[in-house]
Amino acid sequence: MPTLAIPRPSEAELKRTNQSFYDGLWSGARLVDPARFNTWPMVRDLAMALPRRLEIAPGLRPRLPLDGTYFIDISQAALQALRGHGASAMRASISALPCPDASFDLVCALDILEHVRDDEGALQELTRVAAPQARLMLSVPLHESAWTAFDEFVGHYRRYEPAHIVEWLAAHGWTVEQSAVYGMQPTSTTLLNLGQWYLSHQRERAMWWYNRVIMPLGLRLQKPLRWQPGLPDNPGVDEVLLLCRRT
Repeated sequence: MPTLAIPRPSEAELKRTNQSFYDGLWSGARLVDPARFNTWPMVRDLAMALPRRLEIAPGLRPRLPLDGTYFIDISQAALQALRGHGASAMRASISALPCPDASFDLVCALDILEHVRDDEGALQELTRVAAPQARLMLSVPLHESAWTAFDEFVGHYRRYEPAHIVEWLAAHGWTVEQSAVYGMQPTSTTLLNLGQWYLSHQRERAMWWYNRVIMPLGLRLQKPLRWQPGLPDNPGVDEVLLLCRRT
């Protein structure tokens, strides 16, 4: 699938990178209510219509309603905060979900598959726990040509090509019904390098600024998301939100 000669970390290295980055991020953060995100208008009615819901690895940024949704995460800080707000949450990973087959009508995994070395196994698990006619909500970064050092730093293993991900999902019984332009990655190489330097050399300070300044500002500056049919191949889009139906 990759089109560029990008060095790929081992599974152990990838797990260490992800664990270190997100443990540091969530340990100093507060849980953000799902209604504050621009995804809320898109998932609110869907979530209410599909009461058996699973969200995987939301950290402290859940997108589905806290009440009635079952959450899976590997971060103890995230699990503690989710439970403290009344949510049902268990420690586990996407590669081995502690859930019965066909047990959810809505499965949500945002910004997850790019962090997993075995994304094939992860998608098989998502499919296994999804009931017939279930919906699957995913978000993934696009285009290997857009790879930067920041992808590696935050624990990405890959980016996806639009045509490939549509075919890949179809092979597992999913049809991409709608998509929306999603995510906010800085286009400035200088800003990316500066952010990476602070995260490498002054991680605690960088995390404080992200959680206390950058994240609240980002919430205020969010743009409305709009669904479009299918998944067009948009070269300039960095990340995409997908809504899929089980076929």
